[in-house]
Amino acid sequence: MKKIKVLLADDHSLFREGVRSLLEDQDDIEIVGEAEDGLEVVKLVSKLNPSVVLMDINMPVMDGVEATRAILEAGKKAGIIILTMYPQDEHVFEGLRAGAKAYLLKDTRSKKLLEVIRKVHQGEAVIDPEMTTRLLTELKRLAEKPEEDVPRVQSLTEQERKILTLVANGASNKDIASEIDLSERTIKNYLSVIFQKLQVNNRTEAAIRAVKDGLVEQKDVKGL
Repeated sequence: MKKIKVLLADDHSLFREGVRSLLEDQDDIEIVGEAEDGLEVVKLVSKLNPSVVLMDINMPVMDGVEATRAILEAGKKAGIIILTMYPQDEHVFEGLRAGAKAYLLKDTRSKKLLEVIRKVHQGEAVIDPEMTTRLLTELKRLAEKPEEDVPRVQSLTEQERKILTLVANGASNKDIASEIDLSERTIKNYLSVIFQKLQVNNRTEAAIRAVKDGLVEQKDVKGL
């Protein structure tokens, strides 16, 4: 069985020890490295190529948001799960815009953390329910903000709009593939085209674009 390679990134050794103890008991997960600051995370991701990074948002040298941005801009495919102590953390949306796949509170139950690690490894995106309100508030703010010369959803084909609608409603690639009877690989290709047309970097930004252009209602957007 191919294991999920996980990199732990947190400047508190006690927290890392607790998470390490949990993950080491899982047959399908392997801890490939640990980092104490954001810059070290970026270097280790390049060296170790983990499948998933558990990233503390507040770290010295480089914070979790900047580390996430640096990792993904370098073309690395690691699924990044950002961890924070507070649901009102002002960096919540910044992390998602940077490309993080998931955002969880540090007091999340062990079972939930393991579930999210596995989902992110499969390409899905998850947000802690306690943080959804803040996300939707930010979506509303951005939807109401005037923006010039931005590609519109109208540039998408009917099939691409359908896929974007499903993304905005929280569907995973597997769900979308099942819904419209295509392979997951084809869905990934569609998403690449959609992101390029809308000039966005990830599913969250695509959902925001869908809200701004009226393709979906804000109340229908699920945690991405």
